[in-house]
Parts: sequence; structure tokens; C-alpha cells
Amino acid sequence: MRIAVVTETYPPEVNGVSLTVQNLVAGMAEDGHELIVVRPFQPGVSTLPLARPVHELLVPGAALPKYPGLRFGFPAGGKLTRLFATHRPDAVYVATEGPLGWSAVRTARRLGIPVATGFHTRFDAYAGAYGLGPLTSVVRHWLRRLHNASGATVVPTPELREWLERHGFQRVRVVARGVDTKLFDPARRRQKLRERWGVAPDGLAVVYVGRIAAEKNLDLAIDAFARIKEKRPDARFVWVGTGPLASRMPREYPEFVFTGLRLGEDLAEHFASADLFLFPSLTETFGNVTLEAMASGVPTIAFDCGAARAHLKDREHGRLVPNGDDSAFVQAAVDLARDDERRRLMGIAARRAVQQLRPERVARDFVGVLATLTA
Repeated sequence: MRIAVVTETYPPEVNGVSLTVQNLVAGMAEDGHELIVVRPFQPGVSTLPLARPVHELLVPGAALPKYPGLRFGFPAGGKLTRLFATHRPDAVYVATEGPLGWSAVRTARRLGIPVATGFHTRFDAYAGAYGLGPLTSVVRHWLRRLHNASGATVVPTPELREWLERHGFQRVRVVARGVDTKLFDPARRRQKLRERWGVAPDGLAVVYVGRIAAEKNLDLAIDAFARIKEKRPDARFVWVGTGPLASRMPREYPEFVFTGLRLGEDLAEHFASADLFLFPSLTETFGNVTLEAMASGVPTIAFDCGAARAHLKDREHGRLVPNGDDSAFVQAAVDLARDDERRRLMGIAARRAVQQLRPERVARDFVGVLATLTA
């Protein structure tokens, strides 16, 4: 198939959406499909190399407020019309709901090209995290309007499909996510890295990996670690990632270790060198980092949503906490922090549980959805 992928975020931007889209593009290209990627121009950067050539159309964009490292694309109906006239795709996949994404859905529909959208980000939930709670229903209305204009809305879990259908979203299809278990592997544990963190050989390294941003519910992770520290004075809290709060938090919490952004094998070593992963977010559509932690053999404390609900078995791979139960989250973190042998066994079980989630299967399932679309 010839497939056009329209996205407003793409590597070297680092976030769950950009990396998920890149993995889809790479997987489909390696299977022999012809890919056209439409994305905003990123000053001074280009895409990472793929196994096969991928045609790109770069369009004007601008930095997101409060997220200068991320961009959105301006509407590009004219450019897309000309592109689709000369390289008409068999299907269009619109990964993001910004102005570029909206114009891509409208253009595909006008030209009679099958189009699917991806629901990657709970922008309606973000409204509350940034003090804009009254806008939640408005944001949800516009998201529903965009996605219902497509032939299918692709989501990673049955849980998210059910939630969207309850809120009036139509034609929702599930394509499960995968994880690279060759990259994320307990064998990448590095004692020298732990020493740089200030963790003794028998000490406890607690880690958070993800955006350092308001919507991630980070105060809860901080509260949980404070309780852990009472029981395990040798514990260190390691923060991996960047975001709007990344410059402020090291000043407020100088006792924590902030590593900044980590990628590839470096990221995998940071995961595998940890002993416990705290993931307090309630705004995830999935949460790729949950699978990465599990593949790395690191027990996880997470709320009962997204990837954790789909793949993390409570008390076997970590702890799955009822949504919004902050006290249960904190207590679960303290309990696991105190039990080294239990964490070790959970890490082994977590690794085993995700070994069958191969990324190449995800790309093939995704193409299967696109192949069933009609204009």
C-alpha cells in the first residue's frame, strides 16, 4: 500500500506520540509499504534513518506554548491536495489533532481517500491539569468531531475504546502496542550508573521516566518517595526526561537525581539500573514507559489505566492501584520499597509477561485496519 502519515510530532522530538508514530512508519516501510510522512518543519533537524526511503512533506508550524520543544503544524490543505494528486495514497493516517491534522482529514475526505485517525493524547484531561477544567467538555467535543469524520479511530487498548464509545466516538478500532525487548532488557543494568546516582550496591533506586509536566501528577510520586525514604534512607529518586517543569524541579528538590532526556541504549540502561518505577499519571491513553519498565525487569506502581491495565498484573508484576486512590499508590510504593526479594521476583515475571509483544506485529495489525477502510 501507499500510506500517508500526517503527524505534528516526530523524532527527534521525544514523546510517546512521536516515537509510536516513528515505529509505525519504520515497521510499515520495512514490510514493503510506500510511506509518505507529512510533518511540521523542525529547524535544524531531520528524521532518523529508516530501512527504506520514506518520502516527506515538511509544512510550516510553530512551537507549542509551554512546550517549546514540541511543534504543531499549520493547516496545509493546498499542499496536501497537490501531494495527493501526484502521489495518491491508498489510505491516510492522521496521528494528531492539531490544525495540520484537521486539514488532512478534510482533504482526504474531499478527495475520496480513506482516512483513519489516532487517539494518542487525552487533551481533554490536560485541560484540568493546567487549570482549564471548564474547557474539558469543549475540548472533548472538538476531538469527537474530528475523529468521527474519519473511517476509524485507532486506539491501543479496549479500555480506551470503551471510554471513547461511551462519549460518542464512533468506529473505534484497537491496535495493541509492542515493546522492543532486545533494547529494554534487565541485562543492561549498570552498577557504575547506579554509583553515579549515589546508590549503594544494595541500595534502592526509584525511577520516574516521562515528561516532567503538570499533567503527569508528579506531586504524588514525590509524596510516595518521601514515605519510601522514611523506611529506606538509602533510597534515591532518579528522574529521566524533560518538560515544562524540568528547569524548576531541580531547584526545589536538589536531593533528587535529574538525568535529563535519555534515548536508545542509554535510556534502556537507566531503566534496567532502577529497582522500582513510579508512574502516577492518570492522563495516559497508553503509557509506553510501562511496557519499557516491565521489559527491563523493573516492578511498577501505576494506576489501573492504559498499558498498566492491559498488561500489568497486580501483585505479580508490580502494583495496579485503583484510579485516583493516592493513599493506595503511596502505600503500594512503600510496601515494595521494603521488600527486595519480592521486587526481584516481580521484575522476572514482568519481563516474561511482555516478551511476546513484538513491534513488527503492531505494524502489520495497523496496516490491516487501514486496508479495511472505505472513503
